[in-house]
Amino acid sequence: LTGAQDGSVRMFEWGHAQQITCFRSSGNSRVTRVRFNYQGNKVADGMFLYLCSSLFPSPQCTVIPRLFATWQCHNKTANDFVFISSSSLIATAGLSSDNRNICLWDTLVSPTNSLVHAFVCHDSGATVLAYAPKHQLLISGGRKGFTCVIDLRQKQQQQLLQSHDSPVKAIAVDPTEEYFVTGSAE
Repeated sequence: LTGAQDGSVRMFEWGHAQQITCFRSSGNSRVTRVRFNYQGNKVADGMFLYLCSSLFPSPQCTVIPRLFATWQCHNKTANDFVFISSSSLIATAGLSSDNRNICLWDTLVSPTNSLVHAFVCHDSGATVLAYAPKHQLLISGGRKGFTCVIDLRQKQQQQLLQSHDSPVKAIAVDPTEEYFVTGSAE
C-alpha cells in the first residue's frame, strides 16, 4: 500500500509489475499515513476510509474498491491515525483551529455524527499515534516534544510527559504493553 505526496493511494502485490488497485488518484492533498486494519478489509489514508469485500482482487477482477466514508478529521492538518479494536473506531492526530488534536471517530454512524470524542493534549498539534489494545490506551506525540497517554475506557488523559525537545515523530509499544518508546526529530 502506498501513499504519495500527490495524494494518490495505490495497492501493489508482490510479483506484479503494475498496481492492483488505485483507491485515490493524484490531485488530492498529500497522504501522511496509510494503514490496513487488523482484519485486512479496510484501508485508510488519514482522510478517507475504504471498505470492500476483497482488497486483493485477482488479476481478472476489475472491481474498484467502494469508498466507505470520508470526513475532514482536522481542519489544519492530519498527521496520523490508528484503528481501534474492531476497526470501526479510528483515532486521528493532527491540528484543528479549535485545538482538537486527538479525535475518536465511529465509522458506523453518519459522517456528520461520527466524531465520538476530541482531546486537547498538544497545544501545537499531534504528530503521531500508537494504540495499546490490551490496556485500551492511546499514546500520542506532539510538536513540542510531549507524549500524552489517554485512557480510552474513561475517555480521559492519564499522563502528559515531556519526552523530547523537538517534535515526536514515532511511537512504538512493546508486544506485552509494558513499555513504549518514542523517537523525535532531534
